[in-house]
Amino acid sequence: MVQVTPTNRRDILRAGAALAGGGAFTAGCGNTSEDAPPHPAANLASAAPTSASPAPASPKPLPAQITHGPRTRPIVALTFHGQGDPALATQLLTTAEKHGARLTVLAVGSWLDAYPAMARRILDGGHDLGNHTQRHISINAMAEADARKEIADCAERLKHLTGSIGSWFRPSRAPTATPLVVRLAADVGYPHVLSYDVDSLDYTRPGATAVTRKVLAEVRGGSVVSMHFGYPDTVAALPGVLQELDRRGLRAVTTTELLS
Repeated sequence: MVQVTPTNRRDILRAGAALAGGGAFTAGCGNTSEDAPPHPAANLASAAPTSASPAPASPKPLPAQITHGPRTRPIVALTFHGQGDPALATQLLTTAEKHGARLTVLAVGSWLDAYPAMARRILDGGHDLGNHTQRHISINAMAEADARKEIADCAERLKHLTGSIGSWFRPSRAPTATPLVVRLAADVGYPHVLSYDVDSLDYTRPGATAVTRKVLAEVRGGSVVSMHFGYPDTVAALPGVLQELDRRGLRAVTTTELLS
């Protein structure tokens, strides 16, 4: 008769468990679960990270009213209110293109009515084209229906001439839009109002040197600069502005590129 001791009782129970599970077992060899070759699934589990990798951060949404782009990027946007003598406008565009710069033109609808070919000229040069209201009057002071019409009428001109209303809207006669005008612009199809952080004051006709000095004193990476078509001072100032931007390692790009 075999005497069952605590030791051989344990071995018998372990053997029975191994046979029931279809596994191999050799009594007395000390083949414990730690010594057995790991199951392939165990390798996969051990190779997996202990915690999930963080998802990439989503791009920060643009605000409804924009004054500048990212400060860490060595690019700026030179934006122009689009009206005035088309010959001066063409000079500005050509000068920018020779320097490898791209501009943003916020066009007045009545100007596009008078000079429809300018819309295509701007886009064909690789520049942005947007909306600066139909008649360039003080939109923030207008009644809601009239303000909506100012934005929508210019958008219709742009759509007719180019197939698009453009990406950007800037209020007329004001650096920023009221909450009402921001909402109306969004209703028409412009989710962002484009303001600026550098005002060249070229419309005051201070002379080319003063325009250049004002822009270069304030511009930095990410800036949105406000300038105007229709002023000889601006035409004369632009080459010096672009040359100094190049020297500082700042590139003039469209607003679309600045904020992308």
